[in-house]
Amino acid sequence: MPAADPVRRGIATVCLSGTLEDKLDAAAAAGFDGVEIFENDLVVSPLSPDDIRRRCADLGLTIDLYQPFRDFEAVPPDVLASNLRRAERKFDLMQRLGADTVLVCSSVSPDAVDDDDLAAEQLHLLASRAAERGLRVAYEALAWGRFVNTYDHSWRIVRRADHPALGLCLDSFHVLSKGSDPAGIRVIPGSKVFFLQLADAPRLDMDVLQWSRHHRLFPGQGAFDLTGFVGHVLATGYDGPLSLEVFNDVFRQADPHRAAVDAMRSLLSLQEGLGLPGPPAAPELTGHAFTELAAGDCRGELADALTALGFARAGRHRSKPVELWQQGEARVVLNTADRGGRISALGLDSSDPEISVERAEKLLAPILPGDDSAVSAPDGTAVLFCRTGGEQADWLADFEPTGEAAGGAGLTGTDHVSLTQPFDHFDEAALFYRSALGLRPEPTTEFAAPFGLVRSRAVTDPAHRVRIELNVAALRRGDWAPGVPDPQHIAFTSDDAIASAKAMRAAGAPLLEIPANYYDDLDARLAPPPELLADLRAHSVLYDRDEHGEFLHFYTRVLGSRVFFEVVQRIGGYAGFGAANAPVRMAAHRRLRLARRD
Repeated sequence: MPAADPVRRGIATVCLSGTLEDKLDAAAAAGFDGVEIFENDLVVSPLSPDDIRRRCADLGLTIDLYQPFRDFEAVPPDVLASNLRRAERKFDLMQRLGADTVLVCSSVSPDAVDDDDLAAEQLHLLASRAAERGLRVAYEALAWGRFVNTYDHSWRIVRRADHPALGLCLDSFHVLSKGSDPAGIRVIPGSKVFFLQLADAPRLDMDVLQWSRHHRLFPGQGAFDLTGFVGHVLATGYDGPLSLEVFNDVFRQADPHRAAVDAMRSLLSLQEGLGLPGPPAAPELTGHAFTELAAGDCRGELADALTALGFARAGRHRSKPVELWQQGEARVVLNTADRGGRISALGLDSSDPEISVERAEKLLAPILPGDDSAVSAPDGTAVLFCRTGGEQADWLADFEPTGEAAGGAGLTGTDHVSLTQPFDHFDEAALFYRSALGLRPEPTTEFAAPFGLVRSRAVTDPAHRVRIELNVAALRRGDWAPGVPDPQHIAFTSDDAIASAKAMRAAGAPLLEIPANYYDDLDARLAPPPELLADLRAHSVLYDRDEHGEFLHFYTRVLGSRVFFEVVQRIGGYAGFGAANAPVRMAAHRRLRLARRD
């Protein structure tokens, strides 16, 4: 029998959308142990505090924190009297809820004064009132607090107050957004760390209050070192829950069940990074076995394009209307029963497919009905773990060989697969592929495209044998659509992109034409050798270069409504995706769509 998980995981109701009932149901369904009740959620709920307590108990949730209690300390006597009356009413409510800890934020009130002795004295008084009821006070330094805005300052006041019912709440956002060194947390006794709140965030140069209120993310979705931060907190001896407090405009409008699963996945991944009990380690992924396209009524167009790219129809599935197209180690599966003209599945070679599935399932990826080797990504793309070579090869045996030989155009394998994500689920998708598959994220890039800013983030294995590129339009509003809505593409590898382009063009492949202006600008920017520039121009091959190497690539036209192919050649240690050339490709695809309409 497996050992019980020693880690308790919580979530603040402010992280999720909907009514308090919606939030509690979603948190329980995702497997959380407890919740922080955010005051606004309770105030607008028709449920009494006693009803909420019973509902949480029925759902298996503890109420770990009531929050926030604002603007209490370092105030004149008349304001203190009013604050104590307010606190007593909240203590009444907490006892009905069954919550034993209240979060007190450092003051932003104009009534407060810069006097640590007075703040400590008044917090001691508050803690004494709380202790009489069996309650505790967790004092938190807001990053925008009027006088107290760092964790070390809040610790000095708590230490000076010296009351057993007064401790700290440490919030990763408030600590890390200020640039404070979290290593100092280690000197705080664990018995005085009453609560831990976690949030990630992108690095932004903006007002910290606006940053906090609108741009927090779940752990692993931003730029903060939460593994290091939590490691410092655990080193104190803290044994309370790992609890999420994330203010985010997208999450607060999203399906709460989906957001709660994303939140839980982030904590499980963080737990693994801390060396705490968690899912099995991710097996090594060794390559793209195949990419499946839902062909439907696009089958003829896709088959013609693949033929012109040098692929052969190498096999027919023994029981399904599915075809295997292959050239070298590059494989595309056409599923003619599935409509939509989209990438419907990623087949990834794993050193241990069974463990890959087990890991993904423990990180809350649903296993696909009828196929215990596949899980579903958040956008519905199936991810299949398989073996392609060796004695344990599996999926290829499902195909009956046709005997057709590839014409050959120099393609050797699959370099990457590119998937456009809905704006609201971009961070969720990156976290899924990073955590469930054990891939590592590459730096996020942004570029100005013809129809607005595009954000791109790739995830890859250490050896770069599996690359998945995720893209999103950073802002997409209204009906003025981009050239290709939600584009997806498969990029194949070649050892000689120019030779491949020449062979494919001779075979009638629907390759994308690149305007002469691009090559004039390329000459000015990077000055490739004249012979190379002439070949690039003649065959509409794009070019990029960095300090590590060179990148040659070209594209087909869009096939159906959203799928196209790319051929890439990497020289040296170039690891990017030619982001500087993406606007050129997008504009060229747009021109073709306009021409079709005419």
